[in-house]
Amino acid sequence: MSGSPAWPPRLALHLVPDEPGQVLRLARFRHEHPDVIIGPGEFGTWQAQIPEAAGETVTTWYTLRELLDRLDQLTREHRDQPGGELR
Repeated sequence: MSGSPAWPPRLALHLVPDEPGQVLRLARFRHEHPDVIIGPGEFGTWQAQIPEAAGETVTTWYTLRELLDRLDQLTREHRDQPGGELR
């Protein structure tokens, strides 16, 4: 997994042929959280790296939809904490 590139829509659709509706959701999440690195992981998974003050959180899921659902939950939890903002 490398940085969060703004993939062209055609390439993004190639990476998630079974989840075309998630491509726009991924682009929106990346726009709102540019420091979160999202990309294909190993063994057909999707992975995200969320920077934090004392390190990072890495989460891995089998589908992009599951990963984005989890990222929505994690970023919401971050916002709800005192001084909680993603870097």
